[in-house]
Amino acid sequence: MKKHLIWLACLFIVQTTAYSQTKIDFREFTLDNGLKVIMHKDNKTPIVVTSVMYHVGSKNEDPERTGFAHFFEHLLFEGSENIDRGEYTDLVEGNGGALNAFTSNDITYYYELMPSNYLELSLYLESERMLHAKIDEIGLETQREVVKEEKRQRYDNQPYGTILPETLVRAYSEHPYQWAPIGSLDHLNAASLDEFMQFYKDFYVPNNAILTIAGDIDYEQTEEWVRKYFSEIPKGKKAIYRPDIIEPKKDKEIRDIIYDNIQIPAIIQAYNLPPKNHPDAYAMEMLSTYLTGGKSSLMTKELVDKQQKALVVAAIPLDLEDGGIFIMYGIANMGVEPEDLENEIDVLIKQVQQEGISDQDFQKLQNIIENDLVSKNSSIEGIAQNLAEANLFYGDTEYINRELEVYRKVSREDIQRVANKYLTLDGRVVLYYLPKPQETAQNQ
Repeated sequence: MKKHLIWLACLFIVQTTAYSQTKIDFREFTLDNGLKVIMHKDNKTPIVVTSVMYHVGSKNEDPERTGFAHFFEHLLFEGSENIDRGEYTDLVEGNGGALNAFTSNDITYYYELMPSNYLELSLYLESERMLHAKIDEIGLETQREVVKEEKRQRYDNQPYGTILPETLVRAYSEHPYQWAPIGSLDHLNAASLDEFMQFYKDFYVPNNAILTIAGDIDYEQTEEWVRKYFSEIPKGKKAIYRPDIIEPKKDKEIRDIIYDNIQIPAIIQAYNLPPKNHPDAYAMEMLSTYLTGGKSSLMTKELVDKQQKALVVAAIPLDLEDGGIFIMYGIANMGVEPEDLENEIDVLIKQVQQEGISDQDFQKLQNIIENDLVSKNSSIEGIAQNLAEANLFYGDTEYINRELEVYRKVSREDIQRVANKYLTLDGRVVLYYLPKPQETAQNQ
């Protein structure tokens, strides 16, 4: 077992350089049941990633049953009708592989990284997840406890951990983006086995999924195995639910105070963004990088290094399918009032809105963005995920090879324009995170 893991770790180091490339070649086809299949061959190292991206996230949930999409991310490692409970992970890791999954507001994504001679096994495992997942009371109770612990660690007991859910619920008044993927534990506890089964039948169907195989593969053999394991899976019987809701534009600022188990106050600002595939999304991504993207960003240089009003300034830019949100937060330095930090943040935003950015900063920003895009495709896992996202969100897998070109068309004027269009002070959410009063904290 240890030898397998050491072997995999060595390959992991090799692949970060081996897969840096500008042109991603691929083949794709669609099965009769609607499953989209994308294959990318690169035989530099003997590894392969098998992934499935399901077009279901927290936005597809019933408002009275939030958290289902994220819960299934955990539940579907329980096994299947043909794979015993707990054996799924053992089959991957015991053969020198690694596996993981994540859920967002828009998608749920599963993948296995395996030695390439175990490709057929990984395809079998994913077909079992899609067709024969084990959904029973034992698995539900087990994973309820797992999700409860995750919520305690990541949200409830983490300083500033509730920034995302507290911001989303105020930034969206109608769209189901208003709740975070973690959802409500009360909803999960109240849900019946039949409700979980129905969610599986509705969304875990081949016509709602993209299967991507990337790495050391033979195209013909891979397609043969794909058809062997996935062709028999029946297409979903009804239309996939997609929320047809347009979030109304806010014309008033929303302000609130959150009392948390923290020592130092923080200021959060959130601005609604255009849909992920909107032309303005590229300029907004560059703007958010300019403002908060690392140690050389405008906010860090001015507020952390120069003025020393903040310990850290960062952002959570959620570029979502139906219209995302740019969440920017700053943790105040000792003795600095949140109002003072907020005012300085607003000054810098207005500066960009009125003056734009310099030629030198723009060139530097272009270099950062280009490096980030190259890094996204520097590993075989990154290529697999980005191929699937190109197909799902942009309707064209070839987008993976055009993305850099699109960013290069963004001008300094575009960045200044979107700063004025989207970072509007009258339509944002502002939260102050303050330490709980001492008496309240002691009573908990």
